[in-house]
Amino acid sequence: MTGIGLGIPVARRGGAVTALPDERGDTPFLVDRYGRRARDLRVSLTDKCNLRCTYCMPAEGLDWLPGSELLTDDELVRLIGVAVCDLGIEEIRFTGGEPLLRRGLEALIARVAELEPRPEMSLTTNGIGLHRRAEALAAAGLDRVNVSLDTLDRETFRTLTRRDRLADVLAGLRGAAAAGLQPVKINAVLMRGVNDHEAVDLLRFSLDHGYALRFIEQMPLDAGHTWSRQRMVTADEIFDQLSQHFALTPHPGQRAGAPAELFEVDGGPATVGIIASVTRPFCGDCDRTRLTADGQIRNCLFSGTESDLRGRMRAGADDDELARIWRGATWAKRPGHDIDDPGFLQPVRPMSAIGG
Repeated sequence: MTGIGLGIPVARRGGAVTALPDERGDTPFLVDRYGRRARDLRVSLTDKCNLRCTYCMPAEGLDWLPGSELLTDDELVRLIGVAVCDLGIEEIRFTGGEPLLRRGLEALIARVAELEPRPEMSLTTNGIGLHRRAEALAAAGLDRVNVSLDTLDRETFRTLTRRDRLADVLAGLRGAAAAGLQPVKINAVLMRGVNDHEAVDLLRFSLDHGYALRFIEQMPLDAGHTWSRQRMVTADEIFDQLSQHFALTPHPGQRAGAPAELFEVDGGPATVGIIASVTRPFCGDCDRTRLTADGQIRNCLFSGTESDLRGRMRAGADDDELARIWRGATWAKRPGHDIDDPGFLQPVRPMSAIGG
């Protein structure tokens, strides 16, 4: 099977990818030598966050990026425009840190919504303050949201995030649903001995409120580099827990490139997703590229290298040069994240500085 219009093999979900000759060809799209094409751009708007989740950053926070290093709104819109209009990006996900901390977020989204072709836009957020802004975000052009919620227990939430803000997150979920930011998705990470007993409760809560729940295996992206496989709750464990209370069957409509393995719950139409980033990596179908808040291109969450667009842009590069840099960075993408390799090293940047 070949990629449409590219003439290069398509990488299969969950399988190995086979190296191709080092000839990129003249396609304008973001393709790599393993047959993958990036259609989904993750844009980090800030590295700051108003929570201090134990699996992400220390209690005292981190050294935030200086304001002069962050992309301005004009720079963000320009680079997103290059991605959409010149490189074939179809979906934009705004991330952080916490993207709701970015001033003027609604105006930024409205500008991106004016691009032709208009990309699909989503937001990954911790939900704090979302109930006050959901309507304005939807009016600006935002299509949907993913809200991080690892527990329904107030004390466990306080332990995990070092903040007593569970009520705010729940209000954010309700506000997003009322504003029509559908489907409202929940991202949940289970940690052994902390909230690993809450899988069933989280799913019942999501079913009761019409939210789409996605469990995510904890990944080695914490600032303290303390992640261990032994403390990670695996996809198989999550599936086994849920299967004791619900009938789960593979969803027939999963698209290539989607990270979650989807299951219909009790015959559907409701679904639950499990993202097995570590134990069943989906690198072979990865269709993402990432732009950090300070203007660096990352072709993988776990990449050890970045490509600087901010510096070239501020030095006077035109859109064609920026597109060439982006294409070259994508062509150099590795076949997988290599977490299981004995020589694997966590990225220097933590998740909050990379963007989800």
